[in-house]
Amino acid sequence: MQRIEFLNCPLDVATMTDTVATIEQGIDEGRFTQHVVVNVAKLVNMRKDTQLDESVRSCDIINIDGMGVVFGARWLGHEIPERVAGVDLFNELLVMSAKRDFPVFLLGAKEDVVQKAAEVCQAANPTLNIAGYHHGYFWDDEEAVVEKIRQSGAKLLFVAITSPKKENFINRWKDQLGVDFVMGVGGTFDVVAGKVQRAPEWMQKAGLEWLYRVIQEPGRMWKRYLVTNSAFAWMLIKSKLCRLFSKKRS
Repeated sequence: MQRIEFLNCPLDVATMTDTVATIEQGIDEGRFTQHVVVNVAKLVNMRKDTQLDESVRSCDIINIDGMGVVFGARWLGHEIPERVAGVDLFNELLVMSAKRDFPVFLLGAKEDVVQKAAEVCQAANPTLNIAGYHHGYFWDDEEAVVEKIRQSGAKLLFVAITSPKKENFINRWKDQLGVDFVMGVGGTFDVVAGKVQRAPEWMQKAGLEWLYRVIQEPGRMWKRYLVTNSAFAWMLIKSKLCRLFSKKRS
């Protein structure tokens, strides 16, 4: 798995198959793996949020999630084979866990959503061992939730909480979770539970998932994507210009 530096952020260039194999090997070896996926918004927010930046950089695997990052990295000359979307990796890891009898723990979302997500995951993977689940509104007693996870015997932990809370929570408690693998999965439980729909595949491949989310939740999303997408475009342009000037000087 090759690691590159893109807009001052380390990224791992990998396929879905490579990523799952690396995670499985880490679990087999009893080696803790902290995972994160990076999209346009996260790259932009890392510039001004030092805690988020530290939490991302502390991860053992940093996958590219958003197609905007894929397109941007390719425009700057990096060879990116594909994106590794968090929700897709989540599903692949559940299949792997069911085959290998690795217990999993689901943390995040509202109580009814995480419960429904657990039911759907179990139905899709009948041999899956769901060691436990808990909603994502526990900030008054984080230690108790961490202990619940540790006592569950789970090997994989999936954290469906908004950014940067999930990244910082994972980085803060990683040594006490008792799991071999942990990743943040954002709004994945909402998708699995059927509360939110994913964009059609053609929009995913075209890098238009952000537009689909704006259409679904215009009041909440339009400003976020306007700001982060514009900032990302400017970051790309500055980086491209710097590279061009450097080549001319050399």
